[in-house]
Amino acid sequence: MYFMDTGLACYLTRWNNYEALEDGAYAGAIFATYVVSEILKSYWHNGKEPFVYFYRDKEKREIDLLIDQNGKLYPIEIKKKSNPDKNDIRHFHVIEDTIKQQRGEGCVICLSEEYLPISENIYSVPVRMI
Repeated sequence: MYFMDTGLACYLTRWNNYEALEDGAYAGAIFATYVVSEILKSYWHNGKEPFVYFYRDKEKREIDLLIDQNGKLYPIEIKKKSNPDKNDIRHFHVIEDTIKQQRGEGCVICLSEEYLPISENIYSVPVRMI
């Protein structure tokens, strides 16, 4: 579940200051909530309907966000770290292998400073760029 208001999410989980949140167990979840809400708001503010999904299968392979657009699925992982690597995108293959749909470019939205390639058509995207 993602909240559209990270302030409300922090209040409900009783994280009432930055330091407690930064060191807490929910820091990554709050970061992911922020990223998903910003992506959704960017669609809505441009008068578009987002077709987005979360993926998890019985083998516990997860993709944080799949954007369905023009017959392709664009995978997004959200990581509260500054140096994403190929391990963070290890489940992107399920789009072609399991879901049987064409995969578009993918990314890891994270705390990195620069937009950099992780592999072919998959990039590390600084959260400040969303």
